Amino acid sequence: MVNTAQQRRTAAKIRSKWRMRAWILVFLAPWIIGFTAFTVIPMATSLYYSFTSYSLGAPPQWIGAANWVAMVHDPLMWRSLWNSLYYTLGSVPLQLALALVIALLVNVKGIPGRGMFRTFFYLPTVVPTVAASILWIALFNPYGGLINDALGALHIPQPLWLESPTWAMPALILMSLWGIGTTMVIYLAGLQDIPRQLYEQAMVDGASPVRMFVHITIPMLSPIILFNGIMDLIWSMQTFTQPYLMTKGGPMDATLLFPLYVFQNAFEYLNMGYASALAWLLFLIVMGLTLLTIWLSRRSVFYQ
Repeated sequence: MVNTAQQRRTAAKIRSKWRMRAWILVFLAPWIIGFTAFTVIPMATSLYYSFTSYSLGAPPQWIGAANWVAMVHDPLMWRSLWNSLYYTLGSVPLQLALALVIALLVNVKGIPGRGMFRTFFYLPTVVPTVAASILWIALFNPYGGLINDALGALHIPQPLWLESPTWAMPALILMSLWGIGTTMVIYLAGLQDIPRQLYEQAMVDGASPVRMFVHITIPMLSPIILFNGIMDLIWSMQTFTQPYLMTKGGPMDATLLFPLYVFQNAFEYLNMGYASALAWLLFLIVMGLTLLTIWLSRRSVFYQ
């Protein structure tokens, strides 16, 4: 009788576990279905297309690695890849540094209207990219734009900005600082999570604000800095809307970023197979840069 009762309890526990797992699957099913339908299947399909010759007007034909070999001999591919790396290397450090400075300023206690300043710096993030691009086109107008008017008033040479092969990319990098609100908010959360006792003990020991920033703030924020750096790197390598709306990749391909070149091959040249190969190359590059960043930071990131 005792064994029978134990067997019943064991069977009831097993049934309860299976019911719990079934309910978990039921609640996860919408996400699993959506992830499979809109991420896994499109990625698998594009991987197949990357080994085919495929335009929208004809069925795909298997050509093996011909698209991947063609990329090696494509000067525009190399130019667009360099442009994306240039944009990323120019914009990400500036975004990280400026967002940290602003977060430090709006984190200071006792500043009147501190909440208003936080909102002010975050507000550009919610502005649609298309609207922001139109605004910056007007600002960068070399003939009467606000930026050049201000430079002229200071007797500083006025660049042609988006009309110049030399200044078009720096203009996009400058515009990228418009969207640092999210990075600032994440920094702000990290700053408020640092124990105040660390600063109090450092002040008792006579540490200066600079030493406290270098030896307390930066180490304690290092995981946040790593996270923001990786996210900004991924977003920068996928930048498309701004160059598409503002320059169409010009002048003289100076702002032809890699995602824009993928778009051109897919929807202007209708070379879907080659565009799929380019998209997968971008995926591999971004993943490689992300893993490299994590590997390089393994000794400098302090986890509490």
